[in-house]
Amino acid sequence: MTATDPALTALAQGWCALSLLHGRIEAHIERALQTRHELSVREYSLLDVLSRQHDGEGGHLQMKQVADAVVLSQSATTRLVTRLEDRGLLARYLCPTDRRGIYTNVSDAGLKLLAEARPTNDAALREALDEAAGNPDLAPLVRVVESANAPTRPAPSAAVPS
Repeated sequence: MTATDPALTALAQGWCALSLLHGRIEAHIERALQTRHELSVREYSLLDVLSRQHDGEGGHLQMKQVADAVVLSQSATTRLVTRLEDRGLLARYLCPTDRRGIYTNVSDAGLKLLAEARPTNDAALREALDEAAGNPDLAPLVRVVESANAPTRPAPSAAVPS
């Protein structure tokens, strides 16, 4: 393959379209969350990820797992956790079985804010996708996003002869 290979050009164009879609969605959600809840997309994502923890085995995330889930470096994630902890939205505690481990839970105030912000996030996401669907370069990607976690319907069962 050469630098002018049509397959590489198409691949680069696809990547640019995906990057554009992501940027538009994130910016739209950011404006809505900041305006209505004084919350950034990253803060919302962190609260959302941490709110899904559970007390079962493997239910609490270590900082590296949290960083991977919110697509930030560990140091950026730690700073974000500290900011939300300072706002009373998160609380850190020592792992009961490994005193070297530190976990983070969403506080009641954080859960309340997350519940208030979730409809805003979802509506802003829907608005951004609807807007992007009107762009012929982005419409195929919008369809992929919309179908990625769509509930599947069971196949109709064939009638069994009696």
